[in-house]
Amino acid sequence: MAEDTVIKAPRWRRWGKEALWLLLMALVVSTLLDLWRSPSLPEGAMTASLTLQDGTTTDLATLSQGRPLLVYYWASWCGVCRFTTPTVDRLWQEGENVLTVALRSGDDTRLHAGMEKKGLAFPTHNDESGALAERWEVGVTPTFLIVRDGQLVSSTTGWSSRWGLKARLLWASW
Repeated sequence: MAEDTVIKAPRWRRWGKEALWLLLMALVVSTLLDLWRSPSLPEGAMTASLTLQDGTTTDLATLSQGRPLLVYYWASWCGVCRFTTPTVDRLWQEGENVLTVALRSGDDTRLHAGMEKKGLAFPTHNDESGALAERWEVGVTPTFLIVRDGQLVSSTTGWSSRWGLKARLLWASW
């Protein structure tokens, strides 16, 4: 009489397989959320004049010519932004092309004081009333937009790592 024996895969292999499936599902859900939350920039958004904290004016089309631009929508009251803002600041200090938009974070004086207190000096447009966010359909902070040559290349919302943002910028430069 032959005895049926069941050979079980090693525990680490089963766990690895489950972890891989979990990672794949998280990637699919994250991608679907990015597509759902992706802003629809209105006609002329890339050439619309934006006034920065230092008083200069610029536009996305000019800033993104020949080099991908990271547009970071954040807010002083945003909990997740406490983790992502230092990452964006570090990218800017490393020479990446960055423009930030502060959403409903107070008037220019209050925003400047808050940024100075945190040691932030990256170029910032103050969207004090949220009008720009409404026109661009940005409903979540933080939101990251990658613009190349005046075209929206990609967007994501929520926490993102330094390497994730660098990868998006690198991808957009090809």
